[in-house]
Amino acid sequence: MLATSFFSYSYKHILKPILFLFDAELVHDSFTYIGEKSENMGDLISRLFRYENPNLTKKLLGVTFDNPIGLAAGFDYDGHMARVMKHVGFGFNTVGTVTAIAYEGNTKPRLARLPMSQSLLVNKGFKSGGAKEVRARLDAKNLKGHTIGISVGSSNLPQIDSLKKAIDDYIFTFKLFAPRKYVKYFELNISCPNIRLKGAFSSIENFSKLCAAVKKLKLKQPIFVKMANELSLKESDDLVSTALKYGIKGFVFSNLVKDRTNKALVPSEVAKISHLSGNFSGKPTFENSLKLIRHTRKKFGKDIVIVGTGGVFNALDAKAKFKAGADLLQLITGMIYEGPQVIGEINQALSHGQSNTL
Repeated sequence: MLATSFFSYSYKHILKPILFLFDAELVHDSFTYIGEKSENMGDLISRLFRYENPNLTKKLLGVTFDNPIGLAAGFDYDGHMARVMKHVGFGFNTVGTVTAIAYEGNTKPRLARLPMSQSLLVNKGFKSGGAKEVRARLDAKNLKGHTIGISVGSSNLPQIDSLKKAIDDYIFTFKLFAPRKYVKYFELNISCPNIRLKGAFSSIENFSKLCAAVKKLKLKQPIFVKMANELSLKESDDLVSTALKYGIKGFVFSNLVKDRTNKALVPSEVAKISHLSGNFSGKPTFENSLKLIRHTRKKFGKDIVIVGTGGVFNALDAKAKFKAGADLLQLITGMIYEGPQVIGEINQALSHGQSNTL
């Protein structure tokens, strides 16, 4: 990996100010296109960004992760960049959230920046090309040696208007991807706040029915439940306990923040986007995520695997998540604000155990 200080300075002071002049979703879609077109340049991209050290490798729930920093669901939702993200530096990357039926997404604008708050307003609502299209795209890529996960959600469409239909919708996507060898793990997304059936699976009764249906599939891949951010500790404990009853041992803490009075949000920035729907990523998610990780690790011990996500911008943030009890980390917003070299920077700091960095 080349000197990251050059890339960090160039991104923050030259490229990012230019990119931030344009619509956030337009920039995202442009990078998706460029990323997919660059996938055959993996060796060059790796030399520029990727930091490798065997000490970073982890094996959890039967899956080998080259390093503990992963790409969270919500960035590469249709799998266009599934092959290139490893070369950018990630030890694993989640495609999706994928839904059974294609959905264009909620009404635009679906993405907005809050730079002072180090956050993004997100309102994609499970924008997806649909499970069959995503599978066909991934089938066409050479993903050998990549640790790919699929985040599964229920189609955000009017016809999915009952619990049974929502569960059937989940099951369709699980069945479609389960035989694929490149799928190393699944995420069960029950926590997106931007969909019609929001909160449907925060009910233990409903969540139990979903877990029971998934268990019947006898999946070879482990499952990580994507948890909501603004849960009470009791609500979180109940969901974790329920999942464990059905053999699910992985949990991702956690999803977006709804509360617009969150202390990490700068009120003047929130006021500017008050007319927009959506919820917040990045730094506003950090403290709740940390609290849930710390509590869950203390309560359930080594019986579970925890992926910490939300507000990871540097090695200090990563250290805080690991100290709280996370086994792995995920990020998106940190990469957007700090630059793609930040993944390598975090991994290098973790590998060296530098006290001044960690």
